[in-house]
Amino acid sequence: MPVEKYRSAQEMNSAPIRVPLGDSFERFLRHCARYWRISPRRYPRGVFKFRTVEEAQAARDQVARAGMRASSP
Repeated sequence: MPVEKYRSAQEMNSAPIRVPLGDSFERFLRHCARYWRISPRRYPRGVFKFRTVEEAQAARDQVARAGMRASSP
């Protein structure tokens, strides 16, 4: 990126901001997509209702066990 010189602060503030097109944001999107492909999903999607706290704890333990099996080689 070339160096720009200005004679006053007003001239500097009125200058357009130059950003290389498609460089940083597209890279960010590629990294996000790569992260979601690599990382395992830890919890199932959705909202769950349980009648008791014990049922909720059992469901949480089951999800934790499934996550440990998926993450182990």
